[in-house]
Amino acid sequence: MNNTLFSTDFKFPKQVKKYAGKVRDVYYLEDDRLVVVASDRISAFDTIMPKGIPYKGQVLNQIAAKMMESVSDIVPTWIEATPDPNVSIGQYCTPFKIEMVIRGYLSGHAAREYKVGKRILCGEKMPEGMRENDAFPSPIITPATKAEEGHDEDISKEDIIANNIVSKEDFEQLENYTYALFERGTALAKEKGLILVDTKYEFGKTKEGTIVLIDEIHTPDSSRYFYQNTYEELQKKQLPQKQLSKEFARQWLISNGFQGLEGQKLPVLENDFIQSVSDRYIELYEKIIGEPFEKNNISNVETRIFGNVEKYILK
Repeated sequence: MNNTLFSTDFKFPKQVKKYAGKVRDVYYLEDDRLVVVASDRISAFDTIMPKGIPYKGQVLNQIAAKMMESVSDIVPTWIEATPDPNVSIGQYCTPFKIEMVIRGYLSGHAAREYKVGKRILCGEKMPEGMRENDAFPSPIITPATKAEEGHDEDISKEDIIANNIVSKEDFEQLENYTYALFERGTALAKEKGLILVDTKYEFGKTKEGTIVLIDEIHTPDSSRYFYQNTYEELQKKQLPQKQLSKEFARQWLISNGFQGLEGQKLPVLENDFIQSVSDRYIELYEKIIGEPFEKNNISNVETRIFGNVEKYILK
């Protein structure tokens, strides 16, 4: 528990500046490349939990890298190399200020909105008579703004274009990429006995104006998965779906009185809970990638990362 990578303060060769996100620390280099370090931090309801999750950063980075490679025929990706289990290096892009959220099922945020009577989400109609975790007739895209601080906000395609957040031409390209990526992700999950329920994709533009897939894809932080073999039976019995995602951590927080609202206090994260989260992340890696997860040496993870990244940059 004490060897988690919770925060970083590297001084890499050619480093210009650093940005710390909720989960990843981004180091900018002189040559318009980024060193992105996946920490073991976990966030929920836009709040970073006070303790790290062992191996979470390695899981996220390795799933994202493998998934980026699996969709590189659909859209260009930002990744150039993964010199360390927790690190990806690639080209700098100017991010679009929205997340392309796509939902195949009425789950998570969509289900919570549905339960309070909403039938339109980001301009997309949700049919009457749905139960939580039912499949939509076809996947819907429900974008969200990327907030610098606080909560991301739902937003419709029409408002995105009307407010010049993204041009109509670019947004339509993002839509096409999003549907194609979700179709590929769904097929990859099906091969492993999983259902890709919903996910988000982020995109940026290179200096040359090329739209590129950035951040992470099809990881437990950005996606929700159900098990195929129990889905129908659990739906018939109206029981909760067994899922591999960060949603179970959110549900634990909700059951302990925390949803990131003003005045709410974070519950104590006991070691047993932290270990269960780590186990769940590793389980997802093994299910979606289809191979055993190899725990990297974390006895001195900062030294390991710096050495691997320095060697790659200077090669």
